[in-house]
Amino acid sequence: MKVPDEIQKPNLLGSVLQNKCPRCRRGQLFTDKNPYHLKKCLEMNEHCPVCGQVTEVEAGFYFGTGYVSYALSIATCVASFIAWVVFVGISIYDNRLFWWLGFNAGLLLLLQPIFMRLARSIWIYFFVPYDPNWQKPAVTPTPAVGLN
Repeated sequence: MKVPDEIQKPNLLGSVLQNKCPRCRRGQLFTDKNPYHLKKCLEMNEHCPVCGQVTEVEAGFYFGTGYVSYALSIATCVASFIAWVVFVGISIYDNRLFWWLGFNAGLLLLLQPIFMRLARSIWIYFFVPYDPNWQKPAVTPTPAVGLN
């Protein structure tokens, strides 16, 4: 029996990789899905189109994404180096290491728009938790009247 989409909790990793809202994991964080439209690469919705979560939590919120982007870049460098060693090899007698440096620089340049978006997505997931009851309005206590 399949659980309806309204009840099923969306996958965390899939939601991060697809740049979904951290609160409901259904709405898009960015206005344009294509990261290679460079003029609109980092334009984010002010609020989640599904649950209304604010995407700019506070002023300067995304300054910390540089650390996340750096970690993604280092992981890519390590992975490409391991793949290069396995498939091409490294030797001190020729210039294969320099060919890897050029390949790695090109790879990082091509992946940079994706890394910038993914870093923002990971960063907001650190601070905004998933809310399974996001569809229900928050109950605000009403002040008692006449009790002085």
